[in-house]
Amino acid sequence: MTALITDNASANQPATVPLLETKGLTRHFRVGRGFSAKLLHAVDDVNLTINRQEIVALAGESGSGKSTIARLLAGVYKPTSGDILYQGQSLAGQRFRRDQLAYRSDVPMVFQDPFSSLNPAFRVAHGVLRSLKLHRKDLTKAQRLEEAERVVEAVGLSPAADIMSRYPYELSGGQRQRIGFAQALAHQPKLILADEPVSMLDVSIRIGLLNLMAELRASAGVSFLYITHDIASARYVADRLMIMYAGHIVESGPTEAVLANPKHPYTDLLLGAVPDPRAPLNLGVEGDTGEPPKVIDPTPGCRFRWRCPLAIEKCHQVTPTLRVLGPRHEAACHVAEPDVGFKAEEPVSV
Repeated sequence: MTALITDNASANQPATVPLLETKGLTRHFRVGRGFSAKLLHAVDDVNLTINRQEIVALAGESGSGKSTIARLLAGVYKPTSGDILYQGQSLAGQRFRRDQLAYRSDVPMVFQDPFSSLNPAFRVAHGVLRSLKLHRKDLTKAQRLEEAERVVEAVGLSPAADIMSRYPYELSGGQRQRIGFAQALAHQPKLILADEPVSMLDVSIRIGLLNLMAELRASAGVSFLYITHDIASARYVADRLMIMYAGHIVESGPTEAVLANPKHPYTDLLLGAVPDPRAPLNLGVEGDTGEPPKVIDPTPGCRFRWRCPLAIEKCHQVTPTLRVLGPRHEAACHVAEPDVGFKAEEPVSV
């Protein structure tokens, strides 16, 4: 795979400064009108970090708030409260269009649906060249064409000239999604927000897209926020895993640590939904049938309490916050126990 050229603007940043960080990130949506209006708490008080050359997975059921976080980070939605810091600088201070465009160039998004993310009226080259024209104004027309072919080759589509001459309907779903990554790479990004990029693809070709993410991290130094409901794919590709439920981050830590020793009952529930061909049939055992609550004007307490087999009285009264229960491993659960020999610490950002 052709190595991509990356700028070194972040080289001046201290190594301890995350590439992207949120502090108390919150987004509420108004539901209804007038005196009957209520607030849907899509994202509540989320603190997360993404470091340079890191793949972070954000996992949870549909309706948990994952895509809302992606759209907040992409600038599609404005936070109700809280802040987003990019390379240590608050996005709230961006008052000029050039600053916003520079951020969106560094932090593009790859969408879930490869069939609707490309304009069917234009050839494939149109979207890639348009990205270059918007975000790489230093390039001449000839240089844009050369760069477009290079990024298309970089995502595993060859020969690039032939691929770019086709219309989207002439490509497979996997090829279209790779073009989505190529359009993002044309920006020379530092972080790609990948919102369920493999969920609409055949199982047989999903692994190729996950490998592509890992290869781009290695060759181009790109970080990823990988949003998924598939724990198995998160385990395959992510360095760190964050579990989200009903607008809250309920568990976070190194991927293997979270999956080998889950601290939150919801993480256990997600793991239990992963098919295991070696497991016994366990006929007659009922699985969980609940769904994430519609968090409209929620009351205090753990939002998972109605489905949790371990809930205690405190869970119905006090909203749990993230506690450090193992090395870089946190969970927001009143009954979760720390690792053996590990002294639980005060909550920190994930």
